[in-house]
Amino acid sequence: MTRSFSSLSTVPLRLLAAICITALPALSQVRGVYPLGMSATNSGVTPETGISYVNQFLFYSRDQAKGPNGEVLATGQNSVMMDMNSLVWVSKRKIDFLGGPLFSMSATIPIANNSLTSDIEGGIGGGGGLADSYYQPFILGWRKERADIRAVYGFLAPSGRFHVGESNNVGSGYWTHAFSSGQTFYLNANRRTAISTFQMYEIHTTQQGTQIHPGDTLNLDYSLTHVLSLQHDLNLQVGLVGYEQWQLTDKTGPSITPAQSSAHYRVNALGFGSSLMLPARKVSVGVKYFKEFEDRSTFQGYSLQITASIKF
Repeated sequence: MTRSFSSLSTVPLRLLAAICITALPALSQVRGVYPLGMSATNSGVTPETGISYVNQFLFYSRDQAKGPNGEVLATGQNSVMMDMNSLVWVSKRKIDFLGGPLFSMSATIPIANNSLTSDIEGGIGGGGGLADSYYQPFILGWRKERADIRAVYGFLAPSGRFHVGESNNVGSGYWTHAFSSGQTFYLNANRRTAISTFQMYEIHTTQQGTQIHPGDTLNLDYSLTHVLSLQHDLNLQVGLVGYEQWQLTDKTGPSITPAQSSAHYRVNALGFGSSLMLPARKVSVGVKYFKEFEDRSTFQGYSLQITASIKF
């Protein structure tokens, strides 16, 4: 028999900047910090030289808590809304070694709102406000004839509100180091059909006030897309998208049981994406939808993502 979310909830709901980690003790640590799917398309592409602004609205909805074997442990509603505001700077000159990559940097300030409700008891907790900020001080980007590649170091700073035992936290209470890479491979000479992959490895530090150390996380986004020319200066990119996430090391801490430590989460999702691009105006708008399936030791649901970018 499945239970409501409230029957399992003794650990407060909390939100990490780039994605929620909404924790039930039966599930222990249930997500990493990366907002899954946001880099599924064009993941290897470096923006044009100068400064760009990117806004991403991310909505994650989950209605089942899944156990280590995929069994349904609880039902209810876990919703996360995030407004990601990013500034990206790309240098004018290529670096003279390592194959001539472009150097760039970015900073992301997220505003988040999350809620947790039970089928039986209704609202349990939630919070909103400034979440943890994400910085990428070191990005190298290679532009080749049939491929674009990026290598990135970034870190998540615990700037969001976090207090031990509170149910309205929007921060994680710990730092995360993130090493990532994106690749876009073009299947034809006109670069209209592409396969993109993005990988990120998260190294989490110890949470303030609890001495809990979350397990490391590996993320994978991917897509197969094709660009259609609708008219002059208007292109439509459409394709299939997906994401995966794995917890690779145990979560540890004075309050973590052996069962909680060994319950590694796994997330799987497939969906579709599209975007309108106006190259001359240096503007693009896109949408992606993902449906999760066969998750383990985490919440399961779907994600809707809307993205807009402009080059100044």
